[in-house]
Amino acid sequence: MHSILSRINNTSAFFSSCMMALLAAISITSYMFFPNEATGDISISSLKVVASNARRYPNKKQDLAFVNFNITADLSPIFHWNTKQVFVYLQAEYTNSQGTNNEVVIWDRIIRRKEDAFVKFVGKNKYMFRDVSSSFKNAKPANYSLKFNVMPYVGVLTYGEAARTTEEVEFPAAKSRI
Repeated sequence: MHSILSRINNTSAFFSSCMMALLAAISITSYMFFPNEATGDISISSLKVVASNARRYPNKKQDLAFVNFNITADLSPIFHWNTKQVFVYLQAEYTNSQGTNNEVVIWDRIIRRKEDAFVKFVGKNKYMFRDVSSSFKNAKPANYSLKFNVMPYVGVLTYGEAARTTEEVEFPAAKSRI
């Protein structure tokens, strides 16, 4: 009647369907019972803007911003059995002189264990912070927010925000690099 290969095919198709149903149930239940509620605080201690030569074009000036900040955040509530790792990043949001809204990541960290989920960091931006228009002149003040991305073992990625600055931070006038 049926060959051995068709019976193996039917059995493996049944087991793979059961596996997909189980993974879908795991994904749905992890989002129903574990909300992403992390808390934190950000404070910007100083912001300096320096005019320097652009990397590719030595005759063109480029403004670079150097941000010193303090971060404290408790990300342990978002760790559960379906959390593989959490990507945390500090983002600056501002509108430049041409009216373009910009969101720039200036610092990030990957957290893989719940024991490391309490973040206390004092430092400066990890990545170069510069504007596409080459200058921060006439740019509106920036808001800074600490955001996270939960990467689960099974399911879709979820995003959230742990903290936001209460005051907007003005860009000072650029000083020439010595």
